[in-house]
Amino acid sequence: MDPGASGNDSVVTEFVLLGLTKTPALRPILFVIFLLAYVATVGGNFSILAAILAEPKLHTPMYFFLGNLSLLDVGCISVTVPAVLGHFMSNDRSILYRSCLSQLFFFHLLAGVDCFLLTVMAYDRYLAICQPLTYSTRMSWGIQRALAGMSCVFSFSNALTQTVTVSTLNFCGPNVINHFYCDLPQLFQLSCSSTQLNEQLLFVAAAFMGVAPLVLITVSYGHVAAAVLQIRSAEGRKKAFSTCGSHLTVVGIFYGTGVFSYMRLGSVEASDKDKGIGILNTVISPMLNPVIYSLRNPDVQGALRRVFTRRQPPM
Repeated sequence: MDPGASGNDSVVTEFVLLGLTKTPALRPILFVIFLLAYVATVGGNFSILAAILAEPKLHTPMYFFLGNLSLLDVGCISVTVPAVLGHFMSNDRSILYRSCLSQLFFFHLLAGVDCFLLTVMAYDRYLAICQPLTYSTRMSWGIQRALAGMSCVFSFSNALTQTVTVSTLNFCGPNVINHFYCDLPQLFQLSCSSTQLNEQLLFVAAAFMGVAPLVLITVSYGHVAAAVLQIRSAEGRKKAFSTCGSHLTVVGIFYGTGVFSYMRLGSVEASDKDKGIGILNTVISPMLNPVIYSLRNPDVQGALRRVFTRRQPPM
């Protein structure tokens, strides 16, 4: 807090993140675990990106969006984990007010683009399977860039709005956040001014960036499932469901953790459950995505082998 102020006139200039543990003996162990998770996530996602760039067979709309998703996963984990690693190695758990808002902005920016891209990928699968004759024109290179750009613009607008409205709140009392990164629910609980407008904006954002995309994804895959079931070839059905299954797994993890993260806005006190959901959302999900997308995809597996062995792709 401002050292020159006291009582009700004090102003919070920094927050204290309680982090994941209060036991000093556990910090080195958690440091190693999170460091390995961070290295695995960055390495795995950049490997996917390198495979997509190096393999001509993967120069398709689906893998264009997957490459962007890999970059977003690296960004999402980089927003939180490096700071967590620093806190594990230091007794100083404080984070400046400005740094907290910056972390909040970039987290919501990247997570929002992630949300829209998952929706675009579902639409891409719908066009590829249900509208194959018009797929190349309805998912041209220009349209791909436009969809990715619109995802960034919408997410930037939301992240900026949420951050600016949070910056108008007064923080004049407790400054301890029972979490390992700054997010809206925890900041709302610490505010000594009304958060009604902020919660309403978050509700609108959740409807626009959460519920609406999830409905579109569900509708898209409903049409995809109906079309796939009409394929007579068992091998064709297996290939289609394999591609869509990977995407649906990622969607389930992303939206599942997101829903639990923001369902607790009305709770008086944050709990360790929030930290567990936060780990799933910011660490586990970005780390698993490369595995999920490459596990049953022979094209990606072949491209990865060629990247690591530096062999040229077949002409």
